[in-house]
Amino acid sequence: MLGTDFSTGSPNWLDLGSPDTDAAAAFYSAVFGWRFVSAGPEAGGYGFFQVDGKTVAALGPLTEQGAGSAWMIHFKADDIRATASAVTAGGGTVRMEPMDVMGEGWLAQATDPQGAEFALWQPGKTAGLGLTSAPGTLLWAELHVPDPLAAITFYEGLFGWRSQDMQAPGMTYRVLSTKDGDQQMASFGGVAPMGDGAGGGVERPRWVPYFHAEDVDATVAAATAKGGSVLMPAADVPDVGRISWLADPFGAVFALLRPDPRM
Repeated sequence: MLGTDFSTGSPNWLDLGSPDTDAAAAFYSAVFGWRFVSAGPEAGGYGFFQVDGKTVAALGPLTEQGAGSAWMIHFKADDIRATASAVTAGGGTVRMEPMDVMGEGWLAQATDPQGAEFALWQPGKTAGLGLTSAPGTLLWAELHVPDPLAAITFYEGLFGWRSQDMQAPGMTYRVLSTKDGDQQMASFGGVAPMGDGAGGGVERPRWVPYFHAEDVDATVAAATAKGGSVLMPAADVPDVGRISWLADPFGAVFALLRPDPRM
């Protein structure tokens, strides 16, 4: 599971682009109990969701032309320019070239060869999120694409990720780990084939953030009460836990997971 001792290729930042940041902040505060803190007037409306004073995600206005509301998972790059070059060499697209973010770190935006969008973050003064894997925080990162094996090859070229097959109902699920240390302990996410299950059959290639929910059903109820929609109803997955897929009032997709206590 995720921690905050980030290594190469770890998910180390997460933010939401929204057409209405005030409404989005109110929605997620009601669902997860997050507190929104502005990054200041020079940040252009960008700010941080916090739990107990620790940043668990961020929020800002949409900046790319034609973009829809979405969560963006960032992965740690040790040399962001070299990693951006590897994106292009591997058949992906760099949508935003690496740029310095006020000394906090370097940011780039990319799209993999199958169309899933992601970002790169090379730490400066900000290493990444302040809290993960706790209730109401990022717990897992999941990629849904038509060709999981091709995706694994692409990201291995960027970060050196490892993968391990796990049989799930009706499919082979690939668990992703960073390149160093014990493979199970270094796991942070997975790759699943696109299909009619997760996402309620309305999928496109995407990375989906999973947030730790102590009570998935209660969190689903809180989200729908505030204008969110259910893409996949809460269900128990053997040896994984209880999960659900949701969309916020502006269509940004996210998921909930209460892990199996044996995992």
